[in-house]
Amino acid sequence: MDDNIKNLIQNHIDNNNVCLFMKGTPDAPQCGFSMATSNILKVLEVNFKGVNVLEDQNLREGIKAYSDWPTIPQLYINKEFVGGCDIIKEMYENGELTKLLESNGISFKSKN
Repeated sequence: MDDNIKNLIQNHIDNNNVCLFMKGTPDAPQCGFSMATSNILKVLEVNFKGVNVLEDQNLREGIKAYSDWPTIPQLYINKEFVGGCDIIKEMYENGELTKLLESNGISFKSKN
């Protein structure tokens, strides 16, 4: 991965408490997994940055190398990689996601 892509990825992660690398945008996801992950964050009313990896093939491949994770979407909370769609769905369903948000000082709406 070239330094420009690495710096772009690092900049997004450093400047957004919750950053979702996804296919499409939060308002127009272009894959079901990105839609599901984005919708979970929307249901919780989390303020997050959606980064559309489809706009740049180098970014799309670069985020996979950066995280050493083969799929998109990828969620970062306070500069830490959390996981992809399946992990986020499971964390949401078992309450771990809200605990993680809370422990990181990220405001959200309780699902209860």
